[in-house]
Amino acid sequence: MAAMKPRTGDGPMEVTKEARSLVMRIPLEGGGRLVVELNQEEARNLADVLNASIALLKK
Repeated sequence: MAAMKPRTGDGPMEVTKEARSLVMRIPLEGGGRLVVELNQEEARNLADVLNASIALLKK
């Protein structure tokens, strides 16, 4: 049986390019990571929404 490693949320948010998609890993407060696979269009839409939210914070 393989050794179990503890899942921690420590570490940076990161994005890696896989064969046909982008994989985004987001650390969570309770430990672990949220892993999201995005295609190019979804990544662009996410960027647009995040930029709009940043603009709201600046007001």
